[in-house]
Amino acid sequence: MTAMGRLLVLILVLCGAGAALSLFAGRRRRPAIVGWLGSAAALALLWFSGSGLFAGAPFHATLWSIPSLATVTLSLDRLSALFLFVSGLVLLPGSIFAAGSLGRYVGRYSLRAFSVPYFALFATLVLIPLSADAASFLMLWELMSVLTYLLVSYEDETDGQRRSAYLMLAVGEAGTVLIALGFIVLANSGPLEFVAMKAAGATLGAQGRWAVFLLAFLGFGVKAGLVPVNFWLPRAYTAAPAAFVPVLAGATLNLGLYGIVRVAGELLPASMVGPGLVALGVGSLTALLGILYATTQSDLKMLLAHSSIENAGIITAGFGAGLVFVASGHGSLGSIALAAALYQMVNHSVYKALLFFTVGAVDSSVRTRNIDRLGGLIKVMPFTALFFLVGALSIAALPPFAGFVSEWLTLQTLLLSAELGSTGVKIVFALCGAALALTAGLAVTCFVKAFAMGFLGMARSEEARHARPARIWAIVPMAGLALLCLALGLTPTYVIPVLGRAAAPITRVGAAQALVPPFFAANPHHGELPAAFVAEFHALGAEVGERLMPGRGLVVLHRGGKANPVVFAMSTAYMAAVLALMLLVAYVVFRLVIARRRAVERRAVWAGAIPRLLPEMTYTGTGFSNPVRVVFEALFRPTIVEDTRETVGLHFRAAIRRIRGENHLLDRFVLDPIADSALWVSNGFGRLHHGVLNAYVLYGLVALIVALLVGRFS
Repeated sequence: MTAMGRLLVLILVLCGAGAALSLFAGRRRRPAIVGWLGSAAALALLWFSGSGLFAGAPFHATLWSIPSLATVTLSLDRLSALFLFVSGLVLLPGSIFAAGSLGRYVGRYSLRAFSVPYFALFATLVLIPLSADAASFLMLWELMSVLTYLLVSYEDETDGQRRSAYLMLAVGEAGTVLIALGFIVLANSGPLEFVAMKAAGATLGAQGRWAVFLLAFLGFGVKAGLVPVNFWLPRAYTAAPAAFVPVLAGATLNLGLYGIVRVAGELLPASMVGPGLVALGVGSLTALLGILYATTQSDLKMLLAHSSIENAGIITAGFGAGLVFVASGHGSLGSIALAAALYQMVNHSVYKALLFFTVGAVDSSVRTRNIDRLGGLIKVMPFTALFFLVGALSIAALPPFAGFVSEWLTLQTLLLSAELGSTGVKIVFALCGAALALTAGLAVTCFVKAFAMGFLGMARSEEARHARPARIWAIVPMAGLALLCLALGLTPTYVIPVLGRAAAPITRVGAAQALVPPFFAANPHHGELPAAFVAEFHALGAEVGERLMPGRGLVVLHRGGKANPVVFAMSTAYMAAVLALMLLVAYVVFRLVIARRRAVERRAVWAGAIPRLLPEMTYTGTGFSNPVRVVFEALFRPTIVEDTRETVGLHFRAAIRRIRGENHLLDRFVLDPIADSALWVSNGFGRLHHGVLNAYVLYGLVALIVALLVGRFS
C-alpha cells in the first residue's frame, strides 16, 4: 500500500473509531471524541489532499467489481484534491467548535444521535470526490443526503424544523434521480467508470450533450443551492444546529459545485457555448436573488443562508463564463474564469464557516439571532465582533481580505467578453456582469447592516445587555479562519497557480501563465517576458519582495498585445501596505499635530430635552434595509400578516404595527404552481371516485379502446 493509501485508511479508521466510541462512551465524553478524533481526521485529510493538490501525488485504488454495473474505483486528481482540501479546512475548526457547542445539548438530546452521523458524514465527504465511477458515486451521494438529513433534524423541537429537514431530503432525492439519469445518458450503454464515460461523452451529439448537461446541472444544482431548486436551503440552514451548519455551508454545498464542474466541465467536452451561457445566466440570477433576500433578513442565520445562495451563484457564473471561453477557443481566458470560480469557492467556504461560528457564539450567549434585538455586543464579545468583522469584510469583497480577488477576477473576466465574436453572447455577458456588479454592491449593504446593527451601538434587549464573552472553543476556530481570510486575500499570486493546475484538465491552459507573470528574476520563466515590459513594471515595484519570498511575484496581471500590454492588474499585498501606511500617517498626524493643539473638553450633549437615548430610538436592521425593500417592492411582494393601529380619541394615531410575511419569488413562480397543479389533478381523480359502478365500467371500456388504438397505430 502506498503512502497516500495509508493516509486514506487512517482518515477512514479515525472516522470509524469516532463513530464506534460515540456509541459506547459516556454522554459527557462524546463532545471530546468529536473534537479530538474529528480534528485528527481533518488534519490527516489536509495532509492527504495537500499532497495531491500541491505535490501532485497520485492515488488510484480499484476496490471491487459490481456485476453488470461498474468497477468501484477511487482516484485522486488535483480537482478532487482541491475540494477535499477545502473540506479539511472547514472540518478542522468545525470539529473543535462542535465539541464545545455540544455541551448545551447534554440532558436535552442524545449526543450519540449527532456524533455517529457526524463521523459517517465526514467519511462520506472524503469518499465522494474520490469516487471514479457513477455507481459508487451515487451510493455515496445517497448516503450523504440521508446523513445530512439526520444532522439537520437533530434539533426537532418544532414541526418547522422537522419539515425543513424533510423538505431538504425530498428535494435532494429528486436531484439524485436527475443525476442518475444524466449518468445513464452519458454512459450511453457503456461502462460506468468516469474514464469510459468521458470517452463516451466525446461521441455524444448535441441533443445528448444538452440532456446530460441539464440533468446534471439541475441535479447537482439542488445541493449547490441554485435557482430554481434552492427553496429548501434557507429553511434547512436555519433549522440545522449551530454545531453542524458551518460544515453544511462550507463543505456539503461544495459537493454540488464539484458535481457540476466534474460532469459539465470534464466528462462533457466544452464544445458548445449554450451550456456555459445557461450556467452564467442561472448563476448571475441566483447571486442577485440570494443577496436581495439576504439584505432584508433580520435573522442572522437566515441572512447567511441566503448569502450562501449568492456565493454559489457567483461561483456558477464564473464557471459558466469559463465554459463559454473554452468552447469559443479562448482557453487562456477560460482558465482565468475557472480560477476565479474556484477561488470564490475556497473563499466562501472559509469566510462562511467563520461567520456561522460567530453567529453560533452569539446565539449561545444571547439566545437570539434577531439583529433588531442585538446591538452593543462589541463591548462584551470583542473577539467575536472582530472575527465577524473580518468575515463581513471578506464576504463583502473588500481588500485585502478573501473575497476581493475572486469577485474582482470574476467581473474582469466578464469584461473580457469583448474577445468573443458573437454579439448575442456579448449581450448576455454584459447583462450578467451588471447583475453581479449590483450583487457586489448589495453585499456591502447587507453586511454593513449585519455588523453595525448587531455589534455596534447600544443593546436593544435585555438578552444582549447581559451577553457573555465567547468561550475558548469558539474563539480558537474563529481566529484560525480569520487569519486564513487575510492570507487568502494577500497571496493571490500563490493561490492562483494551484487553482489553475486543478482546472487545467478542463481548459488545457494553466491560469498562472495568464494571470501571474514571473516578475521575480529568480523564476526560471522570467526571461520569457519582454525586456521593456519588465523594465516598466520594475519601476512600479513589481519585483519588490523577491529576496523575502519565493514565487513569481506579487502582482496579478493579465497581459494583452502590443497596443494594450496590460488588460488589468492588481496587487492586494501592495494594497495592504498602502492602507497600513495611510492609517499610520493619519494616526500620527492626529496624535502629534491636531490633538496637541486642541484641548479636549467634555460636556453633556443636548438631545432635545431627552435625558438619555433609549434603545427604541436607535436605528434597527429592519430600518437600515428598508430602502432595499422599497426599491425592489415589485420583486418581494410581501404579504401583510398583521396590521394594527392604536389611536387616542379615535383620531390621533399613537402607534402603527405592521408585520409582513415573506412571499418568496420561487414560491410564487415555482412551488405554488406545482402545488396548485398537483392539487387540481388530485381533485380530478377524486371526482372520478364517486361510487357509481356503471361509470367505472365505462372507464375500463374507454381505457381498453385507447390501448387498442395505440397498439394499432403505433
